[in-house]
Amino acid sequence: MAESAIVSRHLRALWALPGTELGVVGWPATKRERFFGSWHYWWQAHLIDCVTDAANRVPTLVRRKRIAALARSHRIRNITGWTNSYYDDMAWLAIALERAERILGISVARSALVALEKALHAGWKPEIGGGLPWRIGSDYFNAPANGPAAIALLRLGRIERAQEMADWLDETLHDVGTGLILDGIHLPSGEIERPVFTYCQGVVLGLETELAVQTGEPRHTERVHRLLAAVEEHMTTGGVVNGGGGGDGGLFNGILVRYLALVAVMLPGEDRQQVADRRAAAAMVRASAMAAWANRLDVEGEPLFGHDWSRPAKLPGGSAGAGYFTSGGSVTSSKVPERDLSVQLSGWLLMEAAYLVSAAGL
Repeated sequence: MAESAIVSRHLRALWALPGTELGVVGWPATKRERFFGSWHYWWQAHLIDCVTDAANRVPTLVRRKRIAALARSHRIRNITGWTNSYYDDMAWLAIALERAERILGISVARSALVALEKALHAGWKPEIGGGLPWRIGSDYFNAPANGPAAIALLRLGRIERAQEMADWLDETLHDVGTGLILDGIHLPSGEIERPVFTYCQGVVLGLETELAVQTGEPRHTERVHRLLAAVEEHMTTGGVVNGGGGGDGGLFNGILVRYLALVAVMLPGEDRQQVADRRAAAAMVRASAMAAWANRLDVEGEPLFGHDWSRPAKLPGGSAGAGYFTSGGSVTSSKVPERDLSVQLSGWLLMEAAYLVSAAGL
């Protein structure tokens, strides 16, 4: 139902071109949004990832064709190629395309993953102690870029670099006081930006879990244990992931639960600690999904999810306050956050994550 809601409300052909499909970023949409006048690269990457989830859950020809259409349309709308100036954007697209190829055999363009892998690997800055900047030429090195980039590189076979990035994140952005991952650091000045966001925790949980599987080194399992406890303490209430927003922030909680589900089904080890960690991760996913479903709105028989899963969703009354790009490159929330595709993608992501842990018997 979450999938159906996005398909019916948000998907449409790009510029009326045959065989294309992209996600309109607001519902109800402005004229500019309907014609894809603004470009939300990383939202569309998560849309591909969600359709891949659905095709993996119940394989159909329609879903397979949709993944291919979305990826082709992404390339057309990006105009200049598969890459852009933002390492976090490129990392999310690399993750989505690699998953579609690996688990479904859908290879849209081998050149896409080659270009994305090259950009992500080359962006590492050893001359200042490592780290991948948020954007080409920026002095800001953050978890939202390094986390997904490391996951992408790990899945593309760059295990040593992924481990190097995980170690950098732990040494540089792990907050000893809370146990959480801070947003980023300016280099070479060393000034740390201390906000904490759910998706920063999610990508590090996913990265460390996959490194634990790939390398067998205990430090990765220990980091998952430590960070999982911090997330449960500081970022959930009654097991439900806290808060949420619109705009770019609409995707933050969905990303966290995607990787909580990955911890639940992939974290290796049968010691008491690992078993408890898998169960704790699954419990947060299930509790969040139950809350989000209970607080959804039914609109013409399809769900509209709230930006805060613990509160009743609100129906957007129109396109007021449609998100816009700030000078820093991020997208602000609509006046009613539920209007934003990012919020609804998080709801869909959450339902797919809950399916995954439930199917695993967790």
